[in-house]
This record gives sequence, structure tokens and C-alpha cells, in this order.
Amino acid sequence: MKLKNKIAIVTGAGSGFGAGIAQKFAAEGARVIVADINASAAEAVAAQIGGQAQVCDVSDIQSVAALHAMAGAVDILVNNAGVTHLPCATEDVSEDDFDRIFLINMKSIYLMARAFVPDFKTRGSGVILNIASTAGVSPRPRLSWYNASKGWVITATRALAVELAPSGIRVNALNPVAGETPLLKSFMGEDTPEMRAKFLSTIPIGRFSTPEDMGNAACFLCSEEASMITGVAMEVDGGRCI
Repeated sequence: MKLKNKIAIVTGAGSGFGAGIAQKFAAEGARVIVADINASAAEAVAAQIGGQAQVCDVSDIQSVAALHAMAGAVDILVNNAGVTHLPCATEDVSEDDFDRIFLINMKSIYLMARAFVPDFKTRGSGVILNIASTAGVSPRPRLSWYNASKGWVITATRALAVELAPSGIRVNALNPVAGETPLLKSFMGEDTPEMRAKFLSTIPIGRFSTPEDMGNAACFLCSEEASMITGVAMEVDGGRCI
């Protein structure tokens, strides 16, 4: 088992990619804390995998502090929680939507680092995995502020990696292409056969990413098999960014 006896937190783990990552981690021997703003979703995934559920608003410092207090010492932190805005012209994105993207996609990583990095430094080990997106590498039109937030995540990942490596802490990111998750409709604007075909035409392998794809990639980067890998933003995209 690649993650035997490891303790991991996965945010946004009540559905989609986060649930897939939590499920894979548990299958590989980790004790998983399923953190999500949706209590019933977190509890359902935790019950399925034998983990622990914790309600957490990753954009709120007090909620993150409560997660830290509940979790204690952890080995792996996966910052998966994320949101987008509906496809539209840049100038039509509301300030509320922009602020929501900033808080959940970006500020959350800062808050989680403030809470957990000191523990990692004390122990001299730890793994952080940030879920970015192919949008941060090859932006799609009409998703400008989402694209920008994921580009920020990639840069933050690299900055943290170079700073924290001397402390024994690895920091990497995954860049998934659009996947079969609750966010898919938000990316497309409308979930129609025509829109799906348009999206799929940009993915050489010819399918969307899945929670299982993300779980497998996350497990590798968070395992000892990747002990020499830090600062990487790995595409899980069927060739979209080639």
C-alpha cells in the first residue's frame, strides 16, 4: 500500500475529484479526513471509505483553524476545493463571483499553508498537493478569472516548493482537464451533446478526466515513489496541453 499509515486531508472531498482522491488514498492505506463545506456530502464519502468528516469553509480562517485543531498531525494536505464562474465576457463577471473565485481557489491555499506548514516544518516532512487546472496553462475563452486563479495556483505551488524543500516538504500540483464532476456544467455553460463534443474535440485522448484519474495521479505524487519530485504541475488532461 503506497500510503499505509499516512494521515491525509482532502478539501472539497464531498464530490468529484476530491472524492476520487479520498477514495484512492483510503484504498492505499491512508486515514483520510474528508473536508467539505457540505456536511452531508463529507459524511457520505467518509462513511464509504472509513474516514473522518469535517465541515470546513476553506476561505474562512476560523473554519480552517477548526480543521487544523481536529486533524492534529497530518502527513498529506490536498487543496482540492475550487469553484468557477459561468462562461461569459470578462467585463460581465460580477464582483461577487470574482471574490468567490479568489477566496476559494487562491486564499484557501494561503490559509491552509499558514495552518499546516508550521507542523510540517517541526517534523521535517510533509506533502502538499494543489489542484490547479489546464486552464492555468492553456486558458479557454470566457473563463478569464477562473483561468487566472489556476495560473496563480501553479505559480504558488512552485514558489512554495522552492521555499519549503529545505524543510523536507514537497509541494506539487495537478492540472486536470474538464471532468465528469458537478463543475462540468459550469465550465460549459450548458450541458448539451454539442457542447460536450466541442470540449472533447480539444482533448486528444477523447474523453473527460475522471475522479479515478485524479486519485491515481494524486496518490503517486503524495507517495514515497515521488520523493524526488517537487514543484511539478502535472497535467492529467489526455493531451490537451500538448
